[in-house]
Amino acid sequence: MENPEKSWFGEKEVSPEEKTQGVIGVFDSVADRYDLMNDFMSMGIHRLWKDQFIRMIRPRAHVSGRAMDYLDVAGGTGDIAFRIREKIGEGANITLCDLNDNMLSVGRNRAIDKGWINDFSWVTGNAESLPLPDNSIDIYTIAFGLRNVTHIDTALKEAHRVLRPGGKFFCLEFSHVPFKPLAKAYDIYSYNVIPRLGQAVANDRDSYQYLVESIRKFPTQRNLQKRLQNAGFSRARYTNLSAGIVAIHQGLKV
Repeated sequence: MENPEKSWFGEKEVSPEEKTQGVIGVFDSVADRYDLMNDFMSMGIHRLWKDQFIRMIRPRAHVSGRAMDYLDVAGGTGDIAFRIREKIGEGANITLCDLNDNMLSVGRNRAIDKGWINDFSWVTGNAESLPLPDNSIDIYTIAFGLRNVTHIDTALKEAHRVLRPGGKFFCLEFSHVPFKPLAKAYDIYSYNVIPRLGQAVANDRDSYQYLVESIRKFPTQRNLQKRLQNAGFSRARYTNLSAGIVAIHQGLKV
């Protein structure tokens, strides 16, 4: 069965259309404090996860005498795209695509603060129907965004479509802890602490309750690996970080 998550908004059963609108509403609500809340939710460790993500991508500005094309999906606030830019300097083409205009606005403002006026392309779009041509991207990244996509299998096929042959897919996402005692402790923290932090820091308990629930509904590491293969990717594999609290998934388009 494709896209089994399409009817779940956290732990609430909804229509696919309601899920998409619900996700837009969540990120409208949290956009201004999204990065601050990531610090609170992960105790700052999300920065280390993202740094490891970039190391695994090994970004560079050029390949075969031409500029590399990067696409960061659900990357509105710029965390991944900015790290790529810092790593490679000028020369590459970096596009940020996000469903939410408010998140993109936060990212644009952050880029301006860094003095990067024309270093990125900003596109409002859905991971399920990317406004990009076939075979146009070298590196596709999505960090902490795939679990919010209504039709995950559709989005994986779209990633495969826009990648050039030889292009690579990278996903950083909250995942599932296989060690049961640690998983139980993680659940207690997630369900009891994170929504309260959302209320205290962002005055928004419901959005952070959804974010916690969305993690539990996300596919396991092996399930997502199989779904990458079904979408056409070769060499689909994953690497657990922090005992499986997050995982980095990779795939290659041949």
